[in-house]
Amino acid sequence: MSTAPRSLAVVTGASSGIGLELAKLAAGKGYDVVIAANEPDIDIAADILRSIGVTVDAMQVDLSTRHGVADFYRFVADRQQPVDLLFANAGLGLGHAFLDQNLDAALHVVDTNVSGTISLIHRIGNDMRTRGSGRILITGSIAGFMPGSYQAVYNATKAFLNSFSLALREELTDRGVSVTCLMPGPTATRFFQRAGMLDTQIGQGAKDDPVEVAKVGFHAMMNDEGDVAVGLKNKLQSAVANVTPAGFLARQHAKMAAPGSSNT
Repeated sequence: MSTAPRSLAVVTGASSGIGLELAKLAAGKGYDVVIAANEPDIDIAADILRSIGVTVDAMQVDLSTRHGVADFYRFVADRQQPVDLLFANAGLGLGHAFLDQNLDAALHVVDTNVSGTISLIHRIGNDMRTRGSGRILITGSIAGFMPGSYQAVYNATKAFLNSFSLALREELTDRGVSVTCLMPGPTATRFFQRAGMLDTQIGQGAKDDPVEVAKVGFHAMMNDEGDVAVGLKNKLQSAVANVTPAGFLARQHAKMAAPGSSNT
């Protein structure tokens, strides 16, 4: 007697932080999991998830390239299970003034956060729409509400994702596919270390727990919410940003993100 395949969740940027916590939540709900990241720690994450008792496949892949996205999509398709949940969480940050940044590094942020994200969503989202079911969670950020002085490229990519997710959600109304945007604030992950921002006010300041951030995002996704900011402070900050002149926001962000600002 044949049995129906188990439900499948796909999580990018899952080697640590919010992505790993989202994958744990999916596994805890009985979903088999396919995870990806561009670093070898993804195999350690896979072992953690397997201990929950679900089937886990992991791929180390650079999702900033269309070739990498295509390889990962084939990797997922090899499971021959429909993707019920897609957590588009892969992302990079980059600190310092834009003209002082290495251009290749800045473009890599754009390719990872924007191009790779929408390429994967286009592939898996089409499968979901054809099937008439599925849920997508996109990790945006409250950073997308303000011009990110000394973090200009990163904030701009998150502004793109915040907007893109709500537009896609509207396009998929009545098609059986939900889209949710998770908009965390500063979170206790390796983000600021990787972005070269440990000497900044924002890098040294208080941060949210990735476990709690993931819970908020997962709950919002499963309840078909359009977007969710994490924590009262971040909710207030995003609301204020919507009615505050952009120039003022840019100056305020500079105070938080300028190199050496943690010492002033």
